[in-house]
Amino acid sequence: MEQLKELEQVQNIMLMIQSTGAIDSSNNTNADSNRFLANFILFMMQPCGELDMNQKCKLISNHFPKISSAFNKESSPQLCDKGNIVTEASLSHHCDDDMSVGLLQTDCADVAMVTLDSMQRANSTLQDFCRSYFMFHEMDANNAESIFKYLPLLSFTESYIYQLDTINEKLLQLPSDGIPDSDMMTPDWILRFIKSFKNDTFKPLAVLLESYGIYTDRIRDELKCGEEYWALERKLCSALTNKQEINETHMEFLSVSEFLVEVSDDLFDYEDDVLENNFNILRMFVRIHGASSAPAFLAKTIIEAEKKYNSLLNTLDPQLSFKYQKRCEEATKEGGKVFGPPLGTWSIPPIIEDEDLYRTNSV
Repeated sequence: MEQLKELEQVQNIMLMIQSTGAIDSSNNTNADSNRFLANFILFMMQPCGELDMNQKCKLISNHFPKISSAFNKESSPQLCDKGNIVTEASLSHHCDDDMSVGLLQTDCADVAMVTLDSMQRANSTLQDFCRSYFMFHEMDANNAESIFKYLPLLSFTESYIYQLDTINEKLLQLPSDGIPDSDMMTPDWILRFIKSFKNDTFKPLAVLLESYGIYTDRIRDELKCGEEYWALERKLCSALTNKQEINETHMEFLSVSEFLVEVSDDLFDYEDDVLENNFNILRMFVRIHGASSAPAFLAKTIIEAEKKYNSLLNTLDPQLSFKYQKRCEEATKEGGKVFGPPLGTWSIPPIIEDEDLYRTNSV
């Protein structure tokens, strides 16, 4: 598994530098050279104490010329044997960090890249997206041609956003003064993420979408809303730990539908979100309305959203409305609900009044 992960990282680096036109892959010799460069770049990107990239390059520039070919010949037998060769990749493990490797793409701030982990996390959402939204564009989600025509871009975009969401959650673990603990993560690593979220979070993705001619004003506004949403998440979770070109009717309907899905997910993940200090709507209601009143206020919010959902559902084309309701029933069954109402039932979990005590007892 480790070798596959390493291979994926090397391949991502090769694709990145190929896209810049800096290397050529037209023959086998160049392919070997490109792989060597990719491995070397990957090695250089690994965090190692307080050294940044400029310092690493300066070290190599100053010291590498002193390493003669004779030294290499003399040292080679000591560094490798028949079945065990010391490579740049294995040496890099001395400066390895699971968290930084998992979010490797952010070391190349100007290039949008995604990791396998992000793609795996985005997969179920992408599947539901295709099955729930394709019908609004008169596309068949069961048709392989329709899926694969747009899959690369859809998968990449969804995975990139999941990756940013993971980074946002990691930022919640920072102290209130924004200075990371030395034993939690390297300063260089986290400072890059702080900078990206303070400036233009989606810039690499926006540049990519713009190159395809699909970076519209609507997409720009949606991404802006995403930045505001993450900022509010960080603000509210911080407060908790210290004791926040489609049919417009379709957009409004899908927005209400997504809200209900998010509320349902939050209720299911309530205990885990308390443990990890993640945003959760029930946690917010408890803080605002109190533990005893929060369930009633949340139930009222759900009822109002369902009324709006049903009202908008009735404005849809009958065939589209039928197909979407059928998809919701399928999603309910896929979630494990095989009995009862076709769209499932609401269940608000017991309120955790003392979150600090709950976390302590869960350790």
